[in-house]
Amino acid sequence: MSNHDTALDRRDFVALSSALGLAAFVAPGCASTVVSGADEPKPLKVALIGCGGRGSGAANQALKADKGVILWAVADAFPDRMDACLKQFDKHPAKDRVQVPAERRFAGFDGYKKAIASGVDAVLLCSAPHFRPMHLAESVAAGKHIFCEKPMFVDAPGYRSVCESVKAARAKNLNLVSGFCWRRSAPERATFAELEKGTLGSVMAMYGCYYTGPLGTKKREQGWSDMEFQVRNWQHFNWLSGDQLVEQAVHSIDKINWAFRNEPPASAVGMGGRQLREPIPERGDVYDHFAVVYEWADGRRAFLNCRQEPDCYFENTDWIAGTKGQCFINGWGPTHWMKDPAGKVLWEYPADGPKPDMYQAEHDELFRAIRAGTVINDGDWMVTSNMMAVLGRMAAYSGQKVTWEQACASQESLSPPQYIMGPLEMPVEKKPGQYKVT
Repeated sequence: MSNHDTALDRRDFVALSSALGLAAFVAPGCASTVVSGADEPKPLKVALIGCGGRGSGAANQALKADKGVILWAVADAFPDRMDACLKQFDKHPAKDRVQVPAERRFAGFDGYKKAIASGVDAVLLCSAPHFRPMHLAESVAAGKHIFCEKPMFVDAPGYRSVCESVKAARAKNLNLVSGFCWRRSAPERATFAELEKGTLGSVMAMYGCYYTGPLGTKKREQGWSDMEFQVRNWQHFNWLSGDQLVEQAVHSIDKINWAFRNEPPASAVGMGGRQLREPIPERGDVYDHFAVVYEWADGRRAFLNCRQEPDCYFENTDWIAGTKGQCFINGWGPTHWMKDPAGKVLWEYPADGPKPDMYQAEHDELFRAIRAGTVINDGDWMVTSNMMAVLGRMAAYSGQKVTWEQACASQESLSPPQYIMGPLEMPVEKKPGQYKVT
């Protein structure tokens, strides 16, 4: 994207960095920094970890972000997914920069290690969320710049692991850009900058909703083990996805965290269930609806509703109450405004304001920072947003009020006994009042 197409120029980016929760600074010793030439930039080799739909999209966006990016290696649990992903680039404008021969296609649960060690400068972490903490830790240890899709973990042990990786990435001056795409949407950035300026006064309450339909499933094929069946249907198994609250509605929770300036809530109470999930193995153990109330120590509250149910009303919006009025956010509109109690417009995003692709903007900013030798580290706020989602799930599963401290200290690991394509017990849905936070 040209300077005129970007959501923010560098001056605006620095001015808004506190509102966005981003750390950007010059780091001459930045690991793996590649300086561009006048016409042909030095190659930036990239490894893609996780070759599903989001991974394929991320690879495309990385190739578009920088004309020196080379897709150098891929890794996935399944060879057919790697082949299908790469097949999509046969007619891509940058197909000459997709250079992934058979020897750099790494299958299996440990393939990510080989891809990261294949001589790349950056990695795109786009696998099922359960595996993200181990992939992130390996990438940081190897000194790679990182795009890390959301969510970054599915349980409290994963949270603690990712917190350590965030610290290590910062110490090594590695770029760590998250997949919380709304943070890089121009209308959202402008809206939350107005909140930071105090246009709405102090934020007292927020409501977000993510009402959508059910995700697709894959019927079990002959020869699939229990493990393969679950991993291929990862969105529907709590241990792999974290449930819809963590895997999908975490975008809305991230905006709550953004509005509350990265201050974790004191506690959460929630409810949920499986009202319309078909009784088929592919639907796993995840809920189809949640409602969570987050409460801060001073009494402020945020409310989040989400569902994945067929033939129902669709909405994905946010509403904020401040001491000077209210704010409405519809990112898909896009419609963003602030009004005082009398209905007078205090601010609104202009109809002709920039609206670049936020998914593309994530990669544009990452690779621009690598070229410039600057560092973006989304770590602190991204782990808070993700852990707020895990907290909400714990509250809904248990039917209890769960504190932030309880959730973060939880010893419950969702990891399977071993990572092999073999037998694996089918999980069952959690029952409020019976499930315990441990």
